Amino acid sequence: MTFTTEELMVVAAAREIKDQEVVFVGMRLPMLAFAVAKKLHAPNAVGFYECGIVRDEPSKTLLYTMGDTPNVIGAQWCTTTNHLMFLMQQGNVDCGFIGGAEIDKYGNVNTSYIGDYKEPKIKLPGSGGAADIASLSKRLLVIMNHEKRRFREKVDYITSPGYGSGGNWREEQGLPRGGVGTLITTLGLMKPDPVTKELELISVHPGITVADVKENTGWDIKISANLIETVPPSAEELLVIRKIDPEGFWTGKKKGD
Repeated sequence: MTFTTEELMVVAAAREIKDQEVVFVGMRLPMLAFAVAKKLHAPNAVGFYECGIVRDEPSKTLLYTMGDTPNVIGAQWCTTTNHLMFLMQQGNVDCGFIGGAEIDKYGNVNTSYIGDYKEPKIKLPGSGGAADIASLSKRLLVIMNHEKRRFREKVDYITSPGYGSGGNWREEQGLPRGGVGTLITTLGLMKPDPVTKELELISVHPGITVADVKENTGWDIKISANLIETVPPSAEELLVIRKIDPEGFWTGKKKGD
């Protein structure tokens, strides 16, 4: 079966969710990723939605925003964002999803300013809770388009901390847990080096080369000695995605089976 890049990213993200984990779901592709994980390999995972909704079963209807009515119907708890943030502060969120405008080699994410923050070229939306998710969840999953202008040696502004300047930076800053577990992009997957915390390429998507990744990365990216090709979505995984998003609203126009 053929598949879109977005479908591959959804599946890659779903595979990062483990059974019985509490997941801060996030908008767009993560909503589908949570549904795939729940259906196929993580039946006991619980989803936190930033608007204050808690679900142990994802909506069977396509969500355009996490506050849509289908996400409210059948929810375990409809509360406030603050209540979910309080639970995350206590260490009760296993992994959280965020995206960003820029990311650097240590996984720091910028969603605030392009250029000098005092006189920015572009003012972006800001944190919107992403800084909390990056600081307080046990593991951070980042989903982004892989473009050179977005993948910077050093971001203009750190909205959501990754590993700062590398090494033990998080511990030195008093962040008790977290940091980027996996960066899921339109070209491949990246994980931090266990010691330096610099992101390295661990997987390239089908049809993508290492040269493609290097060309679209703003630093001299390190390549894992165990580099693999991302495992394509299975027919079962695609079936779950397409049942929820039959028109490809979040996952792009289908090219056919």
